[in-house]
Formats: sequence, structure tokens, C-alpha cells
Amino acid sequence: PMAVCCWLLVHGLLFTSSFAHNEFFTSIGQMTDLLFTEKDLVRSLKDYIRAEENKLEQIKKWADKLDVLSAVATQDPEGFLGHPVNAFKLMKRLNTEWGELESLVLTDMSDVFISNLTIQRQHFPDDNDQTGAAKALMRLQDTYRLDTNTISTGQHQCLNLLYLDLFGFDRIYSVYQQGELERALQFTKRLLELDPAHQRANGNLKYFEYQLSKQKKVEEGDAEGRQKRETRGQADDYLPERKTYERLCRGEGVRMTPRRQSRLFCRYFDNDRHPRYVIGPVKQEDEWDRPRIVRYHNIVSDKEMEKVKELAKPRLRRATISNPVTGVLETAHYRISKSAWLGAYEHPVVDKINQRIEDITGLDVTTAEDLQVANYGVGGQYEPHFDFGRKNEPDAFEELGTGNRIATWLLYMSDVQAGGATVFTDAGAAVWPKKGTAVFWYNLHPSGEGDYRTRHAACPVLVGNKWVSNKWIHERGQEFRRRCGLQETD
Repeated sequence: PMAVCCWLLVHGLLFTSSFAHNEFFTSIGQMTDLLFTEKDLVRSLKDYIRAEENKLEQIKKWADKLDVLSAVATQDPEGFLGHPVNAFKLMKRLNTEWGELESLVLTDMSDVFISNLTIQRQHFPDDNDQTGAAKALMRLQDTYRLDTNTISTGQHQCLNLLYLDLFGFDRIYSVYQQGELERALQFTKRLLELDPAHQRANGNLKYFEYQLSKQKKVEEGDAEGRQKRETRGQADDYLPERKTYERLCRGEGVRMTPRRQSRLFCRYFDNDRHPRYVIGPVKQEDEWDRPRIVRYHNIVSDKEMEKVKELAKPRLRRATISNPVTGVLETAHYRISKSAWLGAYEHPVVDKINQRIEDITGLDVTTAEDLQVANYGVGGQYEPHFDFGRKNEPDAFEELGTGNRIATWLLYMSDVQAGGATVFTDAGAAVWPKKGTAVFWYNLHPSGEGDYRTRHAACPVLVGNKWVSNKWIHERGQEFRRRCGLQETD
């Protein structure tokens, strides 16, 4: 017992250190650890089952032995007990052995398993994680135009989900509470197709239909109601460019003419005969022309990427955004990922990657931000945003003292089976993840003015595990590396 308690204490402490933070749904990388946790629990459960089976086997042997003995003894009780040894054994069984059997029957073999489960359960995903994952599924459904039947029956080549589990009535009701009445009604009808006897769904179907009819009557007869209808359900996530964003995520609406396409090339690039790349130039590909976005292939090795992930994973925390009004860092519903920051001093691999970025871009990275490593969660995304600080955000990077973000280096550290593109909503461009490649663009014109064509977003990950790392390069130190322009858009 003492050894078991010590094992549970040590295991609990290790588990606590690994999962001191929650919001598992925002990082697939950290969710993978939960699979191993569950595997440990299954092993513990099987140990408990074996212990119970062993206990029952002992009881069964005892019962079988006494069954045979009783059958013989009761045929001639006096003759059986006339033998002094039989009489002694009867006294012994009733006085001692039945008591031992009672103790065996009362022994609770589940103590170790229950203790293990209790300790680990404190660090399980909570209701917020389950709700976050459910919202992610709805976001995927909207973005990629997956109808309810496609998701529930697994008709989409990348999905094989069980509707009753994902959209049980509790989840449907939470959708209704969020103001999405039409969707709640749609889900309820689909649920009843799968389970016609579902009492709560049947009871609320008419209620949802009545509420929807009532809502439409009010909206049709009232101009203000019509305006509410147009913005209904968008209070928290309204985005003027949402349709453009979602089309680009689906691979639609890319604005690239054949003539412009013909001017995009691939080349071997040595950055004006840089000593490190004269003999072994890198592969550079034009992804877009306005703004210019280039991709570098095979720029980081698998071994280097795995080391970066290894360093970042224990430190991943929910990614934040800078509040444009207060400047305070805070989480947001439109950024579903976890991130960690790695300094060059922390490992030679990080230092090498930083040096490689400087050599290839020709920009000074000593004033750049640390390497940010991000792992996206269920339906992970980051809706349209600018990397640079706008004029209405004069204090965006003031505390760094290195000026605005002049350029962005985005390294893809994993392939993504479906979804997860980086899209530029103003330019109409879409760049798809490819492991070991990096894309680079300037956020500012040479004049220092922001290039609003660089507004971009990370599309929801439909299937897969998306890892990226960002290097945001700042203005200070680039005075003689990227000359200023005289015109605003130079």
C-alpha cells in the first residue's frame, strides 16, 4: 500500500507539471498527450479487471471445493462427523476459513484504479474544452460548407464523425442559447432522423419552430427587425470580409490572372551571392506578386523542426492578441491556437534558424521578436488581421523600442491534410502549408507606411495537426538594409 501511494503521488505530481494549464482544444499537439494519459488509464483499468477476475477465481475454487464436500457430508452426516478429522475441519472452516472468505469478498480491488483516475481526472479537459471543440466543428461546417448530413455520416473524405455524439441535445440547446435558432432547428431535425424516439428533441422541435416563426414575423414587419436579422448571430464574430475569407479557405475566389501567373517564377536564390549560399543556393518560389510573397523550399530540416517542437511543447499557452484600444494582451475567440516563444540563446537550433532568416532575407534579426512557435487546435484558426501596427495603434510595439513589424517570416513545420491555408483577403491570395517551407513578405512599404494588402488569416484546420513558427522582423537595424522610399507606397 505504501509503495502504491508513493507511485500515485509521484505520478500525480508529474501529471500536474505536464498539464498545469487547460484549454486543450486550442492545441492538437498538447491534446496528443491526453491519448497517452487515456492509454495509461486503460492499462490501470485492465489491471483492476485482472485483480477482480483473480479474486472471483479464488472464490469460485472455494465454492466448488465446498460444493463437493457438502454433497458427500450430507449423505451421511453422522457417519461423516464420526471421523474426528472431519469434525475438526468443520470447526476450522466455520471458525476461520469462512471469515477469511468474507474478507476476500469484501476486499475492494478498485482502490488503485479509482485513486489513479481521481488524481488524473483533475487535469482532464473540462466543459469549456468540449464546448470549444463543438464550436470548432460548427466553424468548420460554415467555412468549408459541409452540410449536417455530410459531417454526421462521414461522407466528406476527411471526416468520419458520429452525429449523436457531436450534436447530442445538450450541444444543440447550447447552439440555441447562442442565438442560432435556425441551426438549432436544423440539428434537431437531423437528430430526430437518427433517433425518432428522442423525447427532449421531439418536445423542443415544435418550440424551435414556433420561436423561428415568431422571430420571422417580427423581422418582416419591422425595419429594425430586418437589420437585426442581417446581423443576427454575428455580434461576437462579425467580419465584413468573412465571405471572402471563407471562399479563399475553400480554394475559391483566388484573384490571379493567367497573365500575372506567367510572371511568377521559381529560381535558385543566393541573396546577392551571400557566402553561405553561393555554392548551395536555396529554392525560391514566387507565390504572389502584389504584395510580393515568396516561398523558400527545404529551408529547415525535419530534425530541426522536431527540436523546435520539443522545446516549445511544454511551454505552449493560449495565443493572445493585442487589444487595439487598450494594448493589453488577451485571448480571442477568433484565434484558436497555443504558442510559445523561443530565444536564440535557448538552443543552437533556434540560433541557426534565426541566422538563416537573416542570411536569406538580408534583414537584421537582432531587433526581431523571438521565434514564436504556434500549434493550432480543433478547427484552429486566426481570422484576418495585420501583423504591423496601424496608425490608430501608435503604441502597438512601443515597449519593444524597435519600431513596427517590417516583415514576416512564416515557417510551416507540418503538412496539413485539409484546410489550414494562409489567405490574404485583400489580395485574394491563398498559400497552402508545406512542411519545411517558409513564406516571407514585407508588411511595410519602403516608406514605412503599412501595406494593407498584407491583411491575412490562418484558415481553420479541417483535418491534421498544424505547426508553424513566426519571425516578426522590426524596422530598427534595417536602415541600410532596406532603403526608405520617397512615396507613400514606394
